[in-house]
Amino acid sequence: MTIHKEGYKSIAIATLVFVLLNLLSFFFISAAYPLISWVLFLVLLFLLLFIISFFRIPSRTHTFDETKVICPADGKVVVIEEVYDEEYFHDKRIQVSIFMSPANVHVNRNPFSGDVVYSTYHKGKFLVAWNPKSSTENERHSVVLKTGNTEVLVKQIAGAVAKRIVNYLKPGMKVKQNDELGFIKFGSRVDVLLPIGTRINVTLNQVVKGGVDVLATFS
Repeated sequence: MTIHKEGYKSIAIATLVFVLLNLLSFFFISAAYPLISWVLFLVLLFLLLFIISFFRIPSRTHTFDETKVICPADGKVVVIEEVYDEEYFHDKRIQVSIFMSPANVHVNRNPFSGDVVYSTYHKGKFLVAWNPKSSTENERHSVVLKTGNTEVLVKQIAGAVAKRIVNYLKPGMKVKQNDELGFIKFGSRVDVLLPIGTRINVTLNQVVKGGVDVLATFS
């Protein structure tokens, strides 16, 4: 397991706060109220370890298959439905949405190899990630990857807690399957918009692993 580069600053700040608060507790609380001091220490330690774990990148054997769309994120499949895309395609697509809780791994990966033909950031609201309107009204970053004649839109969506989207892709780039697409800090969701007729390999409420589980199969 390694720590993602997006976490270095957050972990450094959290560690500094942990040390400072425990020093204050040691000098001003521990003598008179040792139990409170210990409780404070354990709570702060739990929070620090949680923040560190949030930025973890576990060792995994990734799935590589250019006929497959690999899950771009860890989490639970919360939406599989036909929608009308107003942002890029302006036609009907199959939307598969993966909800990421704060406990999930939060690096996002390219679902297949191809060319980046679109990459746009949208300001927006911070509705809870499972709200259907979050796909079109929340802060988000959309990218479209193209392989052959097939284009797929991957949308990183901020939620009520997650308010920091990082995306590494720019139009004109060539990307490889499972390389990093971006990162969302502290929980949210990723939408994948696929062509009608694509065979979906996941089911509602299925827990998936990014870079490992097959989301769909190109027809």
